[in-house]
Amino acid sequence: MSRPINDALWQQITHDITTEMRAWRLAHPKATLCAIEVELDARLNRMRARMIEDLALTSSAADWTATPAAEVPRCTACDQSLEATGAKSRTLQTHGAQALTMERTYGVCPACGAGLFPPR
Repeated sequence: MSRPINDALWQQITHDITTEMRAWRLAHPKATLCAIEVELDARLNRMRARMIEDLALTSSAADWTATPAAEVPRCTACDQSLEATGAKSRTLQTHGAQALTMERTYGVCPACGAGLFPPR
């Protein structure tokens, strides 16, 4: 679950966006500034989603099964330490309308039964 940032992949995505935009511009020599912005934003939103996902999954909260008891996430309802119940996936949508999948340790409160997918 917790994973390192893949610098090579980020560089490849950046290269791909640059290449795609160069080709798109050559194919659309009369494009307006607005059209250029829409095309670039669509590509940058994909890159942004991947970066957000990678950055979030570098957090120790992604996998807290080996976390010291004092640092385990706590129940938002009754403040008891959560018990890890394994990894679960959750799909979220970014502001750029891109889906990203987060796989993190899910916890349940032994006192009240509330479940939590810790945000950080």
